[in-house]
Amino acid sequence: MSHRSSHRHSHLGSSRNRTTSRGHNESSPSHSFDFERYKSKLIKIFFRPDDLITHGSSEYRDFWAFLHKYQAFQKKTASHTKKPSPDPPGSANLGLSPVFDRSLLQCLQLEPSDPRDLLNRISLQDEDRPLTQAMILEFRHILTLYIDFLQKEKIEKIRKLRQSQANLPIAEYRDVILDKLKTHQVIIVAGDTGCGKSTQVPQYLLNAGYNNIACTQPRRIACISLAKRVGFETLNEYGTQIGYQIRFERKKTDKTKVLFLTEGLLLRQVSSDPSLSGYDVIVLDEVHERHLHGDFLLGIVKCLVHQRSDIKVILMSATINIKLFQEYFHNEAPVIQVPGRLFPIKLEYHPVPSIEKSSSEKLNPAPYVRILQLIDKKYPDTERGDLLIFLSGIKEITTVVDASKEYAEKTNRWIVLALHSTLSLADQDKVFDYPPEGVRKCIVSTNIAETSITIDGVRFVVDSGKVKEMQYDPVCKMQRLKEFWISRASAEQRKGRSGRTGPGVCFRLFSDAEYKALAPYSTPEIQRVPLDNLILQMIAMGLPDARKFPFIEPPPVESVENSILMLKEQGALNEDESLTVSGRMLSNLPVDVTIGKMLIMGTMFHQVESVLSLAAALSVQSPFTNSAYRDADCVAARRNLDSDHGDPITLLNSYRDWLRIKSNPSESSRKWCKKRGLEEQRFYEMTKLRAQFKELLEQSGLMEKGHEDMSKLSSSERAVRHGELKQLRNLKRDILKKEGPRKKKILKMTNLEGVMESEDMDDNTDLKDIEFRMKNDGKKVRDLLEGSKAISYKDLSILKLIVAGGLYPQFAIADEFNHAKSGADQLFHTRVKPFNVLHPNSIFAASPEYLALDSMDIVNMPGFPGKYPVSLKHQILVYLSLLETNKPYLVNTLRMPLLQAMLLFAHTIDTNSVFSRFVFDSWVETRFPDIEQAQNILLSASKIRRQWDRLLHLRLLDTMDKIDDPVASGEEQTILEAMLSKNLLDFMHTEILFSVKRLLPGDIKVLYLGPSKADLDVTENPFDNKEFQVHPHEKKGGMILTKYLVYGCLENSGEETHSLAMDWTCGFCEKEMYVGPLERVSHYGQCREEAERIENENKYSSSSAALASSSKPVSQNARFYYCETCEKDFQFSAVEILKHKKSHRRVDS
Repeated sequence: MSHRSSHRHSHLGSSRNRTTSRGHNESSPSHSFDFERYKSKLIKIFFRPDDLITHGSSEYRDFWAFLHKYQAFQKKTASHTKKPSPDPPGSANLGLSPVFDRSLLQCLQLEPSDPRDLLNRISLQDEDRPLTQAMILEFRHILTLYIDFLQKEKIEKIRKLRQSQANLPIAEYRDVILDKLKTHQVIIVAGDTGCGKSTQVPQYLLNAGYNNIACTQPRRIACISLAKRVGFETLNEYGTQIGYQIRFERKKTDKTKVLFLTEGLLLRQVSSDPSLSGYDVIVLDEVHERHLHGDFLLGIVKCLVHQRSDIKVILMSATINIKLFQEYFHNEAPVIQVPGRLFPIKLEYHPVPSIEKSSSEKLNPAPYVRILQLIDKKYPDTERGDLLIFLSGIKEITTVVDASKEYAEKTNRWIVLALHSTLSLADQDKVFDYPPEGVRKCIVSTNIAETSITIDGVRFVVDSGKVKEMQYDPVCKMQRLKEFWISRASAEQRKGRSGRTGPGVCFRLFSDAEYKALAPYSTPEIQRVPLDNLILQMIAMGLPDARKFPFIEPPPVESVENSILMLKEQGALNEDESLTVSGRMLSNLPVDVTIGKMLIMGTMFHQVESVLSLAAALSVQSPFTNSAYRDADCVAARRNLDSDHGDPITLLNSYRDWLRIKSNPSESSRKWCKKRGLEEQRFYEMTKLRAQFKELLEQSGLMEKGHEDMSKLSSSERAVRHGELKQLRNLKRDILKKEGPRKKKILKMTNLEGVMESEDMDDNTDLKDIEFRMKNDGKKVRDLLEGSKAISYKDLSILKLIVAGGLYPQFAIADEFNHAKSGADQLFHTRVKPFNVLHPNSIFAASPEYLALDSMDIVNMPGFPGKYPVSLKHQILVYLSLLETNKPYLVNTLRMPLLQAMLLFAHTIDTNSVFSRFVFDSWVETRFPDIEQAQNILLSASKIRRQWDRLLHLRLLDTMDKIDDPVASGEEQTILEAMLSKNLLDFMHTEILFSVKRLLPGDIKVLYLGPSKADLDVTENPFDNKEFQVHPHEKKGGMILTKYLVYGCLENSGEETHSLAMDWTCGFCEKEMYVGPLERVSHYGQCREEAERIENENKYSSSSAALASSSKPVSQNARFYYCETCEKDFQFSAVEILKHKKSHRRVDS
């Protein structure tokens, strides 16, 4: 059976023609044929893979049921004329025919028409073929009737769809919206939830002739769901007119006319196309939510309407603060106000008695359980309707859920479900399922249920009146999650959730007076989040002064100034607030500045693959669910993933092990994740984001473009891969056909936790797994696995340095009394925020011994000044973020050797004149018993910093094609990288005794000598290659030797004064001399440089000779590799390096 494209747009003739097609078979009753007996043969004839209905599909199964019913009907009664059904009410107004007209059916002609040709589809060698032409004709006739039935059924669905669209409140305003848009550049459509604005306005524009429409949404999930819905309503479900584009994926072609995309992505398009010339209409939806990107986009659009007179802009909002948006566009934007579609809602105030208000931090659940009791008493269980409770945070949700479950166990009338963002997606989806008859759902949620999702069946709402919002402290650079009273606008949104599907009741656990005292609107996000990335993006877009940008409500001045200062500290901005070379590159990466720095630095050390994986892991929500920390079995199962280096390496280990499971087709990654309490969706997100990061680095020139086509595969490998892809596409299509949208299930009463009837879905085919395997074949998965490893000392050390370099100044030192405290009580101090604790989920909170100084590590130094312990093993914590809930927590921490980390990354290093004291960024002081060791390590650090800066500068210039001699630059980069890697490893391995002290404000007041007391004569500068102009520091005193090093601004202790000049013998040239500290360091540095130069010359000359004498051709991907076992240099590709390492392992074994 087939339908050719030439027939798709023609129409069937009259029913008389169909009867004729049956020919001589009219006398044979269809019920006399036993088609079941010949089912296997009929499948080969009519249900082949290329036919309209394929074997195994849902339509195929439904057809056989249709055939049996048809034959039964024919057997019972003779054919008779059926009276036409009455016209569906209002069909004429929906653009549909008032009666079902068979001539409007699409022709899906079954070919070939000759039954003999159909019979030839089964093998000629097939013995005993009792199928006759009459049977074939009759079967084809029944199949045609079934196809007609399917089309009639679809037309009926379309009629119902058009009817529901016409019933939406927005439908009455269609002409008003289009008329206003003709005469105004900007209009505002204000409509409450359920009015239909998000799905219908784009269709009105499309039908009115607009062909390039952008519709922004604040959330990715809304982009996808709206694109699917609008595609369905425009009968374009499988076409390309309606598309979407989000961070991880896109469904868009040149034929796309309506594109749903996130606000952030549209902003990215502004960077490359400032006039947004690809769009005729821009629809900004949900502008009342006041997200950061939404407010910025409003400002961009306000500027755009002055540049382009042909652009049309529609702001869509709930009926909240409409006047603010009107005034923003100088009252020139007309407002079309659309009523919502809410049922009556009864409002009851139940303020919590003062005696029940908990004096402790823990919420008292009694008032919430009392509401459950009230509902049970007042409303019979025959009346359906679920309860939605709004609470401020996860801790409060847990308290109320536990108490509600106790009540539910006694009554057997409630299923209690939690809803918050840290739950697994499967657990979140349970709230959409149905409770059993006579049972209600009690959903205890954060404000995620206020606007982000809609749960059908909710009749009752309990509003605590509280919300936890993230506030940003620009001084401490800390996110602060605090509990606040909600706004009146939010209270109305919450109330509205009880009247979506029927009359509802809203219980407010506060008084009417408290409601009236609430702020009218919530604080916009731009006034409570860090602005670093936003300001960097603005400057990159040609908006040099963020202070003058026309925000609808400007951010606090101190937030802008602190963000600009931070961007300068990160090397993204010059002093005049213009972009540096590094800043230009960072602005092209749609990630946090710190993650962007890691990606750039990863390309410098051949660590880019592991850095890509780690950056992706740090940029998505953690895969570790609550079960991973609270369930004993999960904790035990994931123990081998923990790394004593810190949480980022644990994340990398988890991703690597997940890839290992993925590389083995016989293992289930879903079961593996479930056993360990991991959310697999996060790993899929990491993989997608990693691929996007890689593409960005390739586009920016920081990575060579990979050739991921099939040209490198052999013909047999290509055939295998083509077969795999075909099979995977068929699987995906079958799943989408069979499953469609997620089917709701009936919840069970087991444990009163909403366990679903078929809880274990692990044996089912996983759509996410299929999509993953379509993009990543076996080789690609193995490459990802290999690239995500950081096992060797060298790889791990370089990776940790890259993370530390990206995150500085996000460092924290241990409190001096931590040795007397447990892991949960240990304190750590950052430069601007003292007394922080480790996040409870951190590896170091569970195992504080990794950070502790053992008594064996402390060295007793008689006569050494200061009370702080002297040791080789002082450590510092690098952290991804600082989050305050009930305590300020360090999140995602990594441990590093303190001295080496501070010497490499501190913005300022101050010393005394003999180098026995270093002060880093005016908050960490180190003292050294051995002055010569201190001088030497500072000299090494300055050299590494010069090499690091030079390599980074060359790499970035290379990407911008600003290098005169690319060949010479490439050679210099290769040599620099090899030297820098070796020097870094030697540096990190250096052992030196020192003490550490955190400087308090009182210490800093008397820390520096000042310009009058520091009279130094600097004739030589061993810390810079004669390029830096040495000059005195105006405030601290001393001399500035490099952009970060101030020499002689700290006071010497009495015992060190004699060390200013002394007899000294050089360890390299063995020359004896009487020198001061700077002369000593200068001479030592020159001798060490000469010794290293001779060593490198000997090493490279021997390796070059070995390479020259070798007849083996050198791979294009080869690079210099130094084998510590052989103590030789080689020029190997990555594969050859692995083989060489394995050869040593075989010898050792």
